[in-house]
Amino acid sequence: MAAPSASQNFTIAAIPADGVGTEVVAAGRAVLDALAAGSGGRFAFDWTEFPWGCGYYEKTGRMMDEDGLEALQDFDALYFGAVGWPSVPDHISLWGLRLRICQSFDQWANVRPVHFHPGITSPLRKADDTPLDWVVVRENSEGEYAGLGGRNLAGRGPGNEVALQTALFTEKGCERIMRFAFDLARGRDRKKVS
Repeated sequence: MAAPSASQNFTIAAIPADGVGTEVVAAGRAVLDALAAGSGGRFAFDWTEFPWGCGYYEKTGRMMDEDGLEALQDFDALYFGAVGWPSVPDHISLWGLRLRICQSFDQWANVRPVHFHPGITSPLRKADDTPLDWVVVRENSEGEYAGLGGRNLAGRGPGNEVALQTALFTEKGCERIMRFAFDLARGRDRKKVS
């Protein structure tokens, strides 16, 4: 095997955010750094961590820096943890960080591989010995992530408000996520989309 001609250095913005997000992002970074260390110099990661999330909101009154989107735009990727905390209302954490980033950068494909790891017993594995090898593909900018809705009829007094949530699905959004899923399935051993 020939030696790689050049090393690729990927700049990654890490946003661990809240709760388990800090643990998951730290563990994921350790795995990615181990992969880079074992790549023979073919690639490396240059991490910049941002302290944004509900803890940041409680200190500053905002979920992220005012110029946060500008700070993120030149990174190769964003590594995003979990967002949310009991003391910060969901509409603030969702709109102030998660949707602000995803909608601004049009991050529309959420891709999550699911499979069993050797030596790990999960509740799903108890069903039978069939190996699990899925990829969950979810549209990430429309539907419940469009953020359409709100509270109405507040003038009726406490207990009489109505909350509405409207899902938005555009032809463009549906087509691109379906094409993405089918293109992904074509490259896998089991070429099936459910």
